[in-house]
Amino acid sequence: MGGPTSKGWAHYGTETEGQPTAVGSRWTAPVPRPALSLVAGCLRRDQRRWRRRWKRRGGGLFDGMAQWDALVDAALARLASRSLLRATRPIALAPPPAPPETFPGPGPWDRAAVEIRLDRATLHQWLAEGGEASGQEEEVDEKLILFSGNDYMGLSSHPAIRNAAVKAAEEYGMGPRGSALICGYTTYHKMVEESLAELKKKEDCLLCPTGFSANMAVMTALGNISSLLAAGRKPAEDERIAVFSDALNHASIIDGIRLVERQQEVVAFVYKHCDMSHLEFLLLFSMDGDFAPLPELVKLRRKYGFLLVIDDAHGTLVCGENGGGAPELFECENEIDISVGTLSKAAGCQGGFIACSTRWKRLIQSRGRSFIFSTALPVPVVASVYAALYVSRKEGWRRSLIWRHVQYFASLTKLNITSPIISIVVGSEKAALRAGRDMLRSGFHVTPIRPPTVPPNSCRLRITLSASHSSDDIKRLVDALTPWLPHKHDVQIYSVASKL
Repeated sequence: MGGPTSKGWAHYGTETEGQPTAVGSRWTAPVPRPALSLVAGCLRRDQRRWRRRWKRRGGGLFDGMAQWDALVDAALARLASRSLLRATRPIALAPPPAPPETFPGPGPWDRAAVEIRLDRATLHQWLAEGGEASGQEEEVDEKLILFSGNDYMGLSSHPAIRNAAVKAAEEYGMGPRGSALICGYTTYHKMVEESLAELKKKEDCLLCPTGFSANMAVMTALGNISSLLAAGRKPAEDERIAVFSDALNHASIIDGIRLVERQQEVVAFVYKHCDMSHLEFLLLFSMDGDFAPLPELVKLRRKYGFLLVIDDAHGTLVCGENGGGAPELFECENEIDISVGTLSKAAGCQGGFIACSTRWKRLIQSRGRSFIFSTALPVPVVASVYAALYVSRKEGWRRSLIWRHVQYFASLTKLNITSPIISIVVGSEKAALRAGRDMLRSGFHVTPIRPPTVPPNSCRLRITLSASHSSDDIKRLVDALTPWLPHKHDVQIYSVASKL
């Protein structure tokens, strides 16, 4: 799906805007030279030279992180000298009176997360897509089981999340309406940031309106380092940060890179999806995503000293014993420099976050435009997020149940799936629409995914499993899917992809 051109300008592959990206979807930026000039396309020679000097001084492994810290500190000093450092000032609200109630197993409220209804007009419109129309349409039940959402933990309908939002709304309405740097930041926002920092094993965290805005804020802040240290002029090409991005990264990452490229602050390179050899070559994860090879990325980070940033949107709360995401699963939390995530998927709420060091937080909240110029999340939403994080810790059975569902789906289909998100590629757009209609008539909401979200002739049904589903839901779904599943001999070449 595309790679860098000879000049390093990227073809970014399919833009999956509005769709989830693979767990650990990431972009990386290599460490700059010690003179604080920023790296660009030909930095490999400079990196190797500095690495040799570092080893001669007895430093051992390439200490890239110390260099990144020095760069960020220099950028912060430049901002401070111009009185441009920004900080949040929380408006004090009374904390929740008591921890929310949790439960030892599923309750009737869980069904509300997956049982939905379409009105008759919408149902007919969907069935008519692709030009098919028949009397059979009138017989379709308006009640459906949802298999296309991102509420993996089934928390969106949990009583604790509902009650937290209701109580906060009754006491504070929507809360102060303004950006976080003006008046929108409250002690509730601060509590959520502290909880997420603890979950991700990071020093600090910045709460954002969406996961999209979180990725954009990180990218613009990173690019701003080049401009700040160029002192009033456009950074020269060898002073720009080199950004290395997976070919199937999410649209929010792609758009962030394009923005800072256009501002001549970074030079971008794209490596083949999950191809660590290609990434290493460039140094000296989308609809078809999967687990990013974090152990291999960590090895390269230690070797070359690049800044490792991951988008753990679909792994947060789902992966790892404590729900810490892909880094906890792969036991590499301390090797991830910045972890971006969302609160609209497994948390069942809304929002995004950036878990990082305090110095990076200070830089991002001072230069991340999508954070600075967005209204902060409403207090009831933040209160519900705080409750969701608590419930996730206490109701660990939800994580276990999701993975049992994954194993059950795999046993029924004989497909090698590894996560609660499964893409069944059916080929043409016409086939995808027909498959979607079949699912609808069988009582399931499964959305056909078509171009431009995916390349032509790789249309698919995207299925997501939730702790709110029952085993019977999954068995009936697989029965309905049977005509669209790959034949046994095709499994190795057929794009049946699973991702977080």
